[in-house]
Amino acid sequence: MHIPEGYLGPQTYGAAYAVMLPVWVIAGRALRRTLSEKQVPLLAIGAAFSFVVMMFNVPVLGGSTGHATGAPLIAILLGPWAAVVAISVVLAVQAFLFGDGGITALGANCLNMAVVLPFVSYGVYRLAAFRSPARSVRRVIAAGLAAYVGLNAAAVTTAVMFGLQPMLAHGPDGRPLYCPYGLNVAVPVMAAEHLLVFGFVEAIVTALALGYLARTEPEVVVGAPKQGAEGVQS
Repeated sequence: MHIPEGYLGPQTYGAAYAVMLPVWVIAGRALRRTLSEKQVPLLAIGAAFSFVVMMFNVPVLGGSTGHATGAPLIAILLGPWAAVVAISVVLAVQAFLFGDGGITALGANCLNMAVVLPFVSYGVYRLAAFRSPARSVRRVIAAGLAAYVGLNAAAVTTAVMFGLQPMLAHGPDGRPLYCPYGLNVAVPVMAAEHLLVFGFVEAIVTALALGYLARTEPEVVVGAPKQGAEGVQS
């Protein structure tokens, strides 16, 4: 899902940076207010986990890549603002040190993977999990569903950015200056690949990780009410 260098025009990546600058400020302030000292190591582990899973990139049509992100898991455990910070740092390291995603496109990549993905995932998770116990099967299924929906939402916003380029910037002969694929190609291709493959990868990774944490450290599961020794519930 990383957007590489040269695929977005300045109208798009400039607008993305303009959106992300205040989002980064708000996220930093929210983190200082809500993140406890005990949660800081968990945030670091979440960022490291995200960095590792994002390195397993599979090239997809149009110049982008498909992969899991780890963003839904961070959002579920620590809240979406923590995911904004963690995923933004991961994407910046990947762009500047590994060339994975363009530097000019960093704002756009953060908007898609560090904002759209975790916030959509978090919203779906809270709705689906509701007040179920930390160790309930429902909460694990909710995590998988949230990850699937969140990743596909981010894939669509990425595809829209790609698809708008031929309309926003083209030469005198009508040839696109940046991404050559219009909305009629970019959106269905990106949506299909993530609906059929990568969404399930993200869902499985998130559900398995949350299930393990719910069994071993149920107190880290965000919003889970306290429970006694009743064990796994559905």
